[in-house]
Amino acid sequence: MPAQTPVLVASDLDRTLIYSAAALALTMPDARAPRLLCVEVHESRPLSYMTETAAGLLSELGDKAVFVPTTTRTRKQYQRINLPGPPPAYAICANGGHLLVDGVTDLDWHARVSARLADECAPLDEISAHLHETADPVWLRKHRIAEDLFAYLVVERELLPEDWVKELAVWAEERGWTVSLQGRKIYAVPKPLTKSAAVREVARRTGASWTLAAGDSLLDADLLLAADRGWRPGHGELADEGWTAPAISALPERGVLAGERILREFLKASRP
Repeated sequence: MPAQTPVLVASDLDRTLIYSAAALALTMPDARAPRLLCVEVHESRPLSYMTETAAGLLSELGDKAVFVPTTTRTRKQYQRINLPGPPPAYAICANGGHLLVDGVTDLDWHARVSARLADECAPLDEISAHLHETADPVWLRKHRIAEDLFAYLVVERELLPEDWVKELAVWAEERGWTVSLQGRKIYAVPKPLTKSAAVREVARRTGASWTLAAGDSLLDADLLLAADRGWRPGHGELADEGWTAPAISALPERGVLAGERILREFLKASRP
């Protein structure tokens, strides 16, 4: 690992570093459960957490590496998260559609991404209309358009037919889109809209030549493959499929303790 250049750490957030109450997976006896820190409040209610130990590790990491939150969340959803440690100089939102520099959208980057999507993929309106026509109100709870870049559904997972997502994925593939099921959300995202492309841009700007990454979902696979080293937790879409690659470590931890383990691995790997 080069000693003179900064280490870039690009990490997914939800179900990788931060966890909703439903995703914590606190399987230990109550008296042995870790102390939790709330890092997101929405509509006056606590929404996302990490362990207090993880919060300390993230603060330490922010002093040693270029930490880049890398999320499929919209900018508005990302900005209600209050992570410990120094404010990240860069953040990636909307699955790579927006690159934030000191909290402000880089308009040139967004224009480049938008132009590529227009050239290579079926339009968002076509995808959204198909979702509207084929989703069953029995299990559909919300249909959302994110940043005019992609669409997602919020569903009742236990009522969702097993084959519906697979059939949607086949239909979307032919139109240059990919589908990902994450918890109660089904994402339809243009294939060129990737976290890895935005991370490569941050690496270019910072001069980083060593990149670490972590993520749990299909939308994180390109990010992990683009990194020099990567980690995935024992839960999530990638774990369910047994997905791995030569430079990727599949961790056994599940839930909020996986987030703590990932941060330990980041710190170890970022030291010269």
